[in-house]
Amino acid sequence: MKKIILSLAFVAVLVSCQDKTKEKLDEATDAVGTEIEQKVDTVAQKIDTIGQKIKTVADTVQSKTGKALEKGAEKLDEAAQKLKDASKK
Repeated sequence: MKKIILSLAFVAVLVSCQDKTKEKLDEATDAVGTEIEQKVDTVAQKIDTIGQKIKTVADTVQSKTGKALEKGAEKLDEAAQKLKDASKK
């Protein structure tokens, strides 16, 4: 009879420990999930910021390139006019 009571007590302790371990695992899983979500949100925000900076740089480059092409075209026109004037003399 003592063995049966001791065996039941031992099983009860094991079940109790399993429940506590499962609760701790569940809490740890939730904590890791929350942390991953926060990291993903942070990375997404950084990607958005980088994307905005790239767009700004691309717009600036496009604007400066356009201005440089306009100046080059003006200089070509001036050189063509000088050649035209020189050929008339």
